[in-house]
Amino acid sequence: MKQPLGPPPAGAAGARPGPFASFLRFVLLGGGAGVLAGLAVPLLAAVVPWVAANAAVTVASTLVCTELHARFTFAQGRRAAWREHWQSAGSATAAYLATTVAVGLLHLLHPSPGLLTEQLVYLGASGLAGTGRFLVLRCCVFAVRRGPAVRPLTPKATAGVPALATAA
Repeated sequence: MKQPLGPPPAGAAGARPGPFASFLRFVLLGGGAGVLAGLAVPLLAAVVPWVAANAAVTVASTLVCTELHARFTFAQGRRAAWREHWQSAGSATAAYLATTVAVGLLHLLHPSPGLLTEQLVYLGASGLAGTGRFLVLRCCVFAVRRGPAVRPLTPKATAGVPALATAA
């Protein structure tokens, strides 16, 4: 006997976490990756230009985070599809531009900022861009896709209904 108020099965449309739970997961996973990226960029920038270091770290962290967000943040119960990776890359490109512009403006205003100042600006811009990225991922990339409103007819449902004759 089915329990009418039991929990929905895993992977069911109703099993999707609410916006607050998703945002907390996004902050933990994406924010954790952002902090690691913030540490990796200056290390890589010691051997390549800062813009290239930021681009390389952004690509790597976007691939990892898209998988994490598909599986845990938005509880898709599966790996991210290529379409989701490409859409996520679009929002990551916007985040990359935001961090690059913010640090570029910092260097225009203060030609030789300290590492701490640069990190604060980078992580601040990353946090603001991340909030926008969460909205894009939740509302567009990992949005629940609803099926057609009308269910297709089954052979049992069409039994006794005369078929239309077609002209030969």
